[in-house]
This record gives sequence, structure tokens and C-alpha cells, in this order.
Amino acid sequence: MDKTRIRRMGSRSLILFLLAISIFSCKEKVEQNLEKEQEDLAVVEPEEVYEFGFNLNDFVVKRDTIRRGDTFGDILERNKIGYPKIFNIVQKAKDTFDIARGLRVGKPYTLLCSKDSLQQPQCFIYQPNLEEYVVINFQDSIHAYIKRKPITYIEKSATGIIETNISEALDDQGLSLRLAYKMADEIYAWTIDFNRLQKGDKFKVLYTDKYIDDTIYAGVHDVKAAYFLHNNEPFYAFEFETDSVKHIRDYFSDEAKNLRRAFLKAPVQFSRISSRYNLKRRIAYYGNKIRPHKGTDFAAPIGTPIMATANGTVTKSSYTSGNGNYVKIRHNATYETQYLHMLKRKVKVGQFVKQGDIIGWVGMTGHTAGPHVCYRFWKNGRQVDPLREKLPEAEPISENLKNKYFDFIKPIKAKLDSIPFKKVKPKLPMENNLISQAK
Repeated sequence: MDKTRIRRMGSRSLILFLLAISIFSCKEKVEQNLEKEQEDLAVVEPEEVYEFGFNLNDFVVKRDTIRRGDTFGDILERNKIGYPKIFNIVQKAKDTFDIARGLRVGKPYTLLCSKDSLQQPQCFIYQPNLEEYVVINFQDSIHAYIKRKPITYIEKSATGIIETNISEALDDQGLSLRLAYKMADEIYAWTIDFNRLQKGDKFKVLYTDKYIDDTIYAGVHDVKAAYFLHNNEPFYAFEFETDSVKHIRDYFSDEAKNLRRAFLKAPVQFSRISSRYNLKRRIAYYGNKIRPHKGTDFAAPIGTPIMATANGTVTKSSYTSGNGNYVKIRHNATYETQYLHMLKRKVKVGQFVKQGDIIGWVGMTGHTAGPHVCYRFWKNGRQVDPLREKLPEAEPISENLKNKYFDFIKPIKAKLDSIPFKKVKPKLPMENNLISQAK
């Protein structure tokens, strides 16, 4: 009996001994593996993030937008900068950018602050638009500068077959409607009536899209060439620079004929005529007396860009109580135009402007009851109705440039002709129904 008990105790001791060895061996192996893993782990440095030319990891970054009532001083004071230093910064920076008056509500700004408990601003960066930014650096000495973000242009092509209108043909493909506006208002404005397109009309277009910092889509930059088959008649359009000094560019046909007139039909896009030229207009406010209206009023929202309707030189850029902010342009010995009631003027006397250049923005300055631009048109010193005038064609390509033009468009035309038409599959009735229900 004692021998049996001894054998059992011996067996149990052996098992416990073997188990202890196994546990110790596993623990040692785990520890060795952990040590090896720790040795294999590389030290991960924080990824450097650069923006506006600064390594953002070196700062505490605070972002916000300009709020109504904000001033540069208010922003810095809220962030523990005193007014003596604020005044000094404004004075040193004003030759580069008037930071005291130049801030606009809704525009973004960035503060780069010290990485300590105080987190005091060391640099103020303001973005007046997508492309530009203003840097006011006061880390050590105070200096200011304006920079532009890198711009990338990518050439693309698009085609379509008209079912109802060109906007729908582009929208169905997820393409920018700016292409429709370019073709309707700038390229084919005088050759194709886009309100009377036919089902089955076709188009192709070569254009460039604009990107900021390679990531931010900034819209259609330019249309290089286009082809429109309207009522079975082909219309080619190629952009070509006719004046390398003034950088005047126009659209011409495959036969070198200018597709534009010397004047745009209207100084603003997407507007309506609210009052026509009328020498016998009677106004109830003035006792129903005749008050001639020698301009054409184009109603548009405040802030809508106003364009020069033709190339010319600015002869007046001023303000009067009746006209409000206004600009007058002499185009040649025969024609002048005037643009009234602007919110703000963009051009100065003596400045040369090209057709389509922005010269101001729609407002309500002067004697006016609503936001619009009053467009006035002079011919030989007398105001006339531009909508009734047979306006001259834009200048043709000079004879000495024609061969250069034909050589220029040859590869572009070949590329345009090689693009196949892509017909978008029409939506099924069920799809349309589901879309309308979802809305």
C-alpha cells in the first residue's frame, strides 16, 4: 500500500516538475519574442505637413473665418497680442497688404501659434480667394508678402448629343455647366441660337480644367476648341491669339472667320432686360411725363460681374449722384459704352480692357430702384439702342497671320475630329420616378 502511494506521489511530482519547466520555457520564449518585437519596432516620426510654406507641426494651428465686425486687431487681441504690437504689425505690412481694411467677411484665415502654454500667434495668413494667400509673419521681425498657390491645368474633352438642351447633355455626364455658358455666351453667341437647338444636334469640345494645389477643383479655365453640328451644319471654333502684346484672343472658324461680333450682346451674364431704350417712356412718379430712357437695363443680383462688351480704353471711372459708380469706355472713333449703378468699379481711366474683362460689379448706387446695370451705347457721339444696331463684326485675322493660324489649328482639328460622340444612356421612367420621389 505504501509502495503504491509512493509511486503515485512520485508520478505527481514528475508531472508538476515537467509542467513547471514547460511554463518557465513558454514565459522565457514570450519574453524573448517581446524583446525581439521591441527591437524591430522603428521610431515613427510625425509626418511633416506643409502649408503656406510652413511646417504646421512646428505650431499650434488655429483656423477660422472673418466674421462680421472682425478687424485684424480684434483677432490678434483675442489671441493675447497687445495693441502696441498690433499697430506696429499693421504699419509694417500696409505696403504689401492693407490688413486693416482688406479683410472680407467669410474669408478664411489661419493663425500659426507658438507650441507652449501661451500659444501666442506668430504668423497670420489670410486667403482672399482660392488662389492667393497673404502672409504676415511676426515671429522675429515683421514682414508681409502675397503668394499664389500652384495651379495645374489638365486638358480634357467632352461630347454630347442634344435631347433637350446643352445644359442637360452636360449635366447628365457630370460635366461643368460652365462649358455650356462658354459655348452659348462666348464662342457661338453670334452663330448659333442655343434656345433653338434641335434634337440630334451634336457637339465636341476640348477644354482645360483648373486645379489648385493639385486637389482643389477651380472650374473650367478655358475652351481650346469646339465643334457643333447644328441643323446638319458644322461649326468649328478655335481659340487663337491675334495680338501678343495686348494678349487679345478670339474664336475663329476652320476658315479663319471670326465667330464674334465687336460687341457682346449684354454686359452681364444670366440676366434679364428690365427696361429697354425708350425715348418716349412715361413715368407715373413724375406725373406721367415723358422721361426718355437712353439706356438698356439688365437686372441681375448685387455683386454680379459687369463685363466690357468690347475692347477699348477706359475714359471715365467715377461717381455721380445720378449714375452712381460708373465706367465709360471708348472702343474706337465710332463707338463708346457706359455702365451705370455699379456696386464697385474695378478699372481706372486710361486702362485698356478686352471684351469680357470684368470692369465692376452690379449694385444700386445712384438713382435706381433695384439692382441692375444701365448699359448705354454711343455711335458717333449720339446715344442709340444697341439692340437695334447692326453691330460690326470683330476684326478678322490679318493676312500675315492666316498661315500661322492654319498651321496652329491643324493638329487640334485632327484631335477634335478623332473624338467619337458619346451618347448618354437615357434614364428609364422608373429611374426618373425614383429620383423625383427621393427629392
